[in-house]
Amino acid sequence: MSQKISWIDNLRALACMMVVMIHASTSLVVNFAAVHTAEWTVANLLNSASRVCVPLFFMISGALFLGEKSAQKRHFWRVTLCLLFYSAVSLMYILTMTKIGFWPSLRLIVEKPVFYHLWFFYAIIVIYLISPLINVKAVSGRYLLIAGTLLGVLANPQLPAVTWQKIHLLPLDLYISGDTFYYVLYALMGRAISQLNTEKMVITLTASALFILSTLAIATGTYRQMQINQNFADTFYVYSGPLVFISAIALFVMFKNALTHRMLPGFAPISRHSLAIYGFHALIIIGLRSQHLDFPQYPLLNIAFLFICGLGGGLLLAMGLGKIDRRNWVS
Repeated sequence: MSQKISWIDNLRALACMMVVMIHASTSLVVNFAAVHTAEWTVANLLNSASRVCVPLFFMISGALFLGEKSAQKRHFWRVTLCLLFYSAVSLMYILTMTKIGFWPSLRLIVEKPVFYHLWFFYAIIVIYLISPLINVKAVSGRYLLIAGTLLGVLANPQLPAVTWQKIHLLPLDLYISGDTFYYVLYALMGRAISQLNTEKMVITLTASALFILSTLAIATGTYRQMQINQNFADTFYVYSGPLVFISAIALFVMFKNALTHRMLPGFAPISRHSLAIYGFHALIIIGLRSQHLDFPQYPLLNIAFLFICGLGGGLLLAMGLGKIDRRNWVS
C-alpha cells in the first residue's frame, strides 16, 4: 500500500502543478496575435502537456475508490466543505476586487460554480456517488487496450469526422455524449490500470513515447485550428478529447511504473495540500493579472512568475489554513 500511495501522491502533485500551469499560460495561449511567436509556441506546448491534469485527478480517485474501498462519509464531507469554503473565498474576491457583484455570482451556485475553476468539485462528487456501486474487476491489458481505444478514441464524439465516399467512418456511434461519461471512464481506467502488472521497460518507454506524441499532436492541432478559426480554439484542449485521453493514460502508466518506490523532491507537500492549492491558485493568478502586477511584456517570464505565485502562494495559504483547520477538511 505504501508503494501504491507513493506513485499516486507523485501523480497528484504533478496534476496539481499542471492545473496551475494551465492557468498561468492561458493568457498567452488565447492571444491569437501572438500565435506565430516562439513564446506562444512554448506556452502552447506547456498547456498541451498539462491538459491531462483533470483526467489524472479522476483516474486517481478511481484507483482509490472504485475497488474494495469506496468513498466514505468523510470524503463527501470534505469535497462539500471545499466547494462551500472556496466558493465563499471566491465570493469575497469578487466582492472586493471586481464589479461583477455578489448576488449575480451567488444566485446560480447550484447550476454553475461561483468561480470558473471550482467546477471540478461538482464533477468529482459524481465519482464519489457512484463509488459504492462499482468494484472494478481485474482485467487483461489486452482488453483494457481494446476498450480504451474504442471508447476513448474511435467512438469519442470529439474525434474529427472521417468519411470515405460520403460514408461516415469515424467517430463510431456508440451513443456516447457528455463530458461526464469521460470523467467516469477516466476513473474506471485508473482503477483498472492500477491493478495491472505494467512494470516492464517496453511498456514504460511506449507510454513515454505516447505522452510526447499526443502532447505534440494537441499543440499542433491547436495551432492549425486557430489558423482556421482566426481566433483561439480549444478544440484539442478539451479534457474529454481523444488525444488528451491517450496522453492521460500514458502519463498514468509512466508514473505507476517509474515512481513506485519514492517521492519526488518537493512533491509531498503539494500532494498533501492539492485541493487547497487548487482552490486558491486561480484567485492568485487572476488577482495578479487584474492588478497589473504581472509582466505581459515578457511572456515566458510572466508564465514562470504566475506559476510560481499560483503554486507557492496556494501552498503557503494551504499550510497557513492548516494551522486552523486541524482535520484538513479544506486545507
